[in-house]
Amino acid sequence: MPETHQIRRPLGGFTLIELLVVIAIIAVLVGLLLPSLSQARQSSLGTACLNHLRQLQLASLTYVADHQDWLPPNSYSFVVGDTNTPIITDSSWAPGDVTRDTTTSNLLASVLFPYLKTTSVFRCPADRTTIFSSERGHAVPRTRSYNLNVWLNCDLAYGAAQTLAEASRPSASDVFSYIDTHEHGIVDATFGIEPNDGGPYSDRWVDLPAERHRRGANLAFVDGHAERWRWQGPKIFVEWGQPARPDGDLDDLRRLQRKLPLNTRANDWP
Repeated sequence: MPETHQIRRPLGGFTLIELLVVIAIIAVLVGLLLPSLSQARQSSLGTACLNHLRQLQLASLTYVADHQDWLPPNSYSFVVGDTNTPIITDSSWAPGDVTRDTTTSNLLASVLFPYLKTTSVFRCPADRTTIFSSERGHAVPRTRSYNLNVWLNCDLAYGAAQTLAEASRPSASDVFSYIDTHEHGIVDATFGIEPNDGGPYSDRWVDLPAERHRRGANLAFVDGHAERWRWQGPKIFVEWGQPARPDGDLDDLRRLQRKLPLNTRANDWP
């Protein structure tokens, strides 16, 4: 009988088709998992940001306890409509200008630093903005992402609360303090916002909040807690003092205005 030969496949090997099937399955699984991983990462960054804001406010409360109920100074370097306003160099919770600061030296001079012992909490971990450092020859991360409500011990705002007692009306849990500020608009330490009293800036964002956290921002409150707010309208920075848009943006402004201390009065900008 004729001799027959059988071709044996090497043990443990894979055919090209089998490899392609495995690769396709892996690709599908990666496609399914990446959105979940991205959401988990964003959630983690948001949680870390909330923790930073809590730390800032708790440091502020400790400062208050050490200074006869006075709030940390909230100085400024820029006034809407007046680009020639000189930089204020007195003590502040956050000295300096984040569009110029390439090191944390100004934050080390913060009145809150002795209570924090770190400068990392001044920056939102989801904030990817950088500033070019001529000394280093490359871009470095910005040093700060947050501003403090202008109605909390800022001499720019006529009628601003100067003590914790004043800042706690109607209640300490109902007045916002520190807030995620839009990366294209943040400069100095203060977050400018006017009360809804019919004044020239009642319908305008003096400063614009950020939307880094899934179209939302994080805020700290005077009592020490922090919240994540989702905005109804997108936050697109055009200029300081820009009008709030009717696409939900104005509703967001009204919501934030309701979180001002009761003793605020209309502000006459210099």
